[in-house]
Amino acid sequence: MHTGFEIRRATESDIEFIQALTREVFTDYAAEIGANVDALTETYDDIKNDINNKLVFIAFSDGLPSGSVRVEVKDGAAYLYRFGVRREYQGNGVGKAVMNVVDRAMMDLDVKRITLYTASKAAALVRFYYARGFYIDSTTKDRGYIRAMMVKEYF
Repeated sequence: MHTGFEIRRATESDIEFIQALTREVFTDYAAEIGANVDALTETYDDIKNDINNKLVFIAFSDGLPSGSVRVEVKDGAAYLYRFGVRREYQGNGVGKAVMNVVDRAMMDLDVKRITLYTASKAAALVRFYYARGFYIDSTTKDRGYIRAMMVKEYF
């Protein structure tokens, strides 16, 4: 049982965890949707660049790294990507808490709209995002599978 968690901005000392988490989560995601995903080819330097230039949050459950997310903010809009929670921590509120931190950050930055893409076949993810206030704006097959562009608006 996991009793508590904290979420903070990631630092360069978190890169190895973030890389391992991304590989774990997106290996499962790729298997679920039956397609390759770019997240699996990400390098240490890619993550370092994101930490230095974007919002990267890391979650800890009972002091252990349990999830992360990245957000790029530009011109009053944001793009959320590489969101993941380790298998053993899924379903205990870590993902919701991470998204709450993202929401607060977006409001603090006066972001009006945040966008993400997820596989439309990943029903649990689509439901998770709907429960967080996102809606499907459109779909595309540009990566070889149906991706839903999901949007959340902040008023």
